Parts: sequence; structure tokens; C-alpha cells
Amino acid sequence: MYANRIHMTANNIQFTPIEIKIAKYIFKHCKERYNARLLARILNLNHAHANKLCNSLAGKRLLKKEAIGNAIYFTYDYESSPALRFMEYIISLEDLEHPKWLEVVAHSLKKFNEHIELSLIFGSSIRTKDFHDIDVLVIYDKKNIKRVKKIKDEIRRSGLIQQPIRYVDMTSNDVIKDKDNKIIYNMIADSLVSYNSEKYVEMINQCHKYSK
Repeated sequence: MYANRIHMTANNIQFTPIEIKIAKYIFKHCKERYNARLLARILNLNHAHANKLCNSLAGKRLLKKEAIGNAIYFTYDYESSPALRFMEYIISLEDLEHPKWLEVVAHSLKKFNEHIELSLIFGSSIRTKDFHDIDVLVIYDKKNIKRVKKIKDEIRRSGLIQQPIRYVDMTSNDVIKDKDNKIIYNMIADSLVSYNSEKYVEMINQCHKYSK
């Protein structure tokens, strides 16, 4: 019911796929401000079209805009509960929209779900099928370390995944504490969430809050 309600809201306001792509990118990169020209270059869009879409998203109350000098910069509206709930729904779709070559990986990672707070896939494997290993961030309470290790061993022994999985184990507090570490920041910003979009949105929001 919750997902359907958010989905209906998204449809009624009529977000385009490119608008969702822009909103999700800006949301995930929570420490940055973006002008339309920079976004256009990053996301391979026409500058004028990117500017129009960013203003549209501001009008739909997903983005906030700020004039700095002669330029207009956009950030996500992290203070808006509807905007955060909308992003929870959009991020939840990543588990269904991962690249075809990661289907077995995504299915195997579900074994962790009862024992962790969040998992996501990052690195080259989310961008190209020609990858050498799979990078996975797993966030969980340290009291579950034995169970998590056992599941890692089960996945490895199953032989279903040819490439090695490189796990990064952290707690939520670790992520917030190390948010200014470029490697950690890129890890959470440039990723696909495989479990718990609600926790991911909460974590990104906290990173934004404590980056001020």
C-alpha cells in the first residue's frame, strides 16, 4: 500500500525518466551543489534541457535552488518529508532495475537481509559487464558479525558467482563519521541499493545534515 501510494503520487505529478535520473543523482551526491551546466556534462544531457528539468523539479518541490553570483545551483530538498518518501520509493526500484549481469549477485545478497541494515553494490560491476570483481558494502550491527561471515562463506561456496566479491563491512555510525572520506563518499553515492532503501535515504540525509 505504501509503495503504491508513493507510486501514484509520482505518476500524478508526472515525473519523466530523465527528471528521476537527475533527482536521484543530486540526492545521492548530498555534499554537492550542481548547476545545470555541470549536471548536463555529468549526465550527458543538453544544457538547456537540463536547466529546464532542474527548474521543473524545483517546482515539484524535490529540488531547492540557490543563486550564487550569476549562477543558479540546485540541491535536493532533504528537509521535505514528501521528497524523502518519494526518493525511498525510487531507490527501492534499484533492486528490480540492476543490470542483467548482476541478477545472481543481487539474489545471493538477499541472504543477508535479516541480519543487516543495508547493502549496496558499487564499483565497476554496476557500470559494465566486463568487471573483474564485485564490490559490496554491507552495513550491520557488530553483534551480527559471525552470522554475516557465515553467509559470506555460504555465497562463496555455492559457486554461483564466478567473480570474487569484495565486501566492505561498516556500521551506520562508521559511515556518518567517515562521510568526508572521498572513498567512502563515492562508495555510497555511486552505487545500487540492494536492500533497504529507507535506511539508505536516512543515511544520505544524515550525511547531508552533518556536512553543513
